[in-house]
Amino acid sequence: MQITPRQQLLDMWQALARHSFGQGAWSWGEQGGLSSVADAERLLCLLYPATEIPAFRLDDPNTTQRDVSRALRAAGDSNDIPVRLIEVLGEFMNRHHDGTSPTFAGGHYFGSSDPQRELSEEQREFDVVDSYSMSVSLCLATLGFLKVYRNTTTRASAVARIEHLRKDTSDRLTAAMVGLLRSFTVDVVEISSDHGHALARLLGRGRRSDRQVVQRFQERFKPLRALITESLALGLDTDVCDELRNENRLFECGWAWGVVKDAPEVATESSPAGRQPRGVAHPVPNLHFTVVALDGIIDLLSERTLTLGLLDAEQQHLASALRLRFEITQQFWSGVARFDEEAWPLEEIPWRTTRRQRESEYFSLTVVSILVHDLMRRRTTDHDLTRIITVMERLAERGRITGRAVREDPAVALHSPGIAMSLLGSDAVGPTMTWVMNDFSTQLLKRAVQLCSLANSVESQDRLLHLAESVLDHVWRRRITEGEGVGLWDDARAVHPEAPAPGATPSWSITERVTECMVAAHGLYDRPPIRSVELSAAAKEAISEAAHLLGREQKDHPAPPSGTPQGEWIKGLEADLRRARELIESRPGTSLALTLGVLARLDTLDRATDGEG
Repeated sequence: MQITPRQQLLDMWQALARHSFGQGAWSWGEQGGLSSVADAERLLCLLYPATEIPAFRLDDPNTTQRDVSRALRAAGDSNDIPVRLIEVLGEFMNRHHDGTSPTFAGGHYFGSSDPQRELSEEQREFDVVDSYSMSVSLCLATLGFLKVYRNTTTRASAVARIEHLRKDTSDRLTAAMVGLLRSFTVDVVEISSDHGHALARLLGRGRRSDRQVVQRFQERFKPLRALITESLALGLDTDVCDELRNENRLFECGWAWGVVKDAPEVATESSPAGRQPRGVAHPVPNLHFTVVALDGIIDLLSERTLTLGLLDAEQQHLASALRLRFEITQQFWSGVARFDEEAWPLEEIPWRTTRRQRESEYFSLTVVSILVHDLMRRRTTDHDLTRIITVMERLAERGRITGRAVREDPAVALHSPGIAMSLLGSDAVGPTMTWVMNDFSTQLLKRAVQLCSLANSVESQDRLLHLAESVLDHVWRRRITEGEGVGLWDDARAVHPEAPAPGATPSWSITERVTECMVAAHGLYDRPPIRSVELSAAAKEAISEAAHLLGREQKDHPAPPSGTPQGEWIKGLEADLRRARELIESRPGTSLALTLGVLARLDTLDRATDGEG
């Protein structure tokens, strides 16, 4: 399926507006307000494209494009839409606020590991990293939206609502950033422990002894270990730093599922973060929540955030602290994924987690995602990119996206119901909670599109585009076709008939991630095409030949008068040749095509001249 992000986003917006603005006013539905994650995801389906893609802007009614207005006509006209969005965003901020502080509850997204025991109300209210990350993205999108819309209205009542929402949004952003800081952790591992042996086996792949792994680990991560222990901004416990300085210890870093137990409060001044909840999560990094956190922090560090000046002084300070954690985490997992140059641990599919000893293609994909983040930060080699593409192609096949599923195929569970992960430490006040991860296909699609923007060779880009189109075909077929949420996601039975029946309401998790994929694809097409050295050389040679033949034609025949058909014909040849020269570096294929057209027309003239002779 060809990736056409504009039309596909418009189709999604039309389905979303039909579902959420069915009676002209926003309807949260039965589950609205029960999970800050789901509600944020739902709003991001609108706000993310509207603030990331100029053609989808909704913040200035005078510039809203006609097809965008048509897609959202259930919400009103171009003047109504921003007003409705401000109303809905205000409701979101109020729904997820306890009167003193913003809240980030997982709500109905949390599950129980014991079918016989229900989660306690306190557990449903636990903050979760997914909510922190989604709130960062939503708040930044909202602040950018308000900054532009504020200049389009002079009504006192509208201005007052905008300022009130701006303050609530800024407070929520600060609280979300503080939550991310308090959820980061470094887990020091003793090599003789079960966890240590598991990590050594993962890194050594049976090719190296534990002693050799420790020695190589010391060499590879010595600078990173020093950075972590010497960075006071990380706020790590003294005992953890002391253990980390012992080079006979291994370690892992990243984000736990929520605020880590005994995590200290983060001091804020100008931007109050409100009440900071006590942490219950074990101080153990989780690959899924690490990827989710990195996705949110990328929006914090984006050029758009900087250009629009969306962060106040306090938030800039918090963003610097998150940047440090962002870079440390990327460097660590990038080093782990490629620990042995001859045989990357990442290439041994499926990846096995070291703490709980679970293995799944999903965990392999999360490591790929972190590696993609790292590659987007620095230049990559074609060799590394080729190896990553191979891993992703294998994951698509093993995940039954490009490969055919067999009867009772366990790979179908990657998509529905998904991989359930126990949340360590959540049993403090009830049964152990679980978090289901069912975004395998959308995450694979997003990483394929992101890597396309890094490809330096036509071959690599073609492989990635082919993979992305195959995954999109799988994802697009999973749209709901009847009942509530037609045109949204997710119905895995459309591609895997043995999958469980879809839920009664749309999956905002999957729908939002498809939105992210389309925004990423739109950005890909904004980039210039890959320059082919071979095409560039051919274009230069063709231009040289065409210029010579055109010069000879003008030498042998008098210049036709300007304004005559012959004169305009010659001018057309000269214009095409000039255009070909201008494009030779940026678009050599187009340059060559233009030049070949000039050569073809000169040959026609030459044959006609020979016929006359």
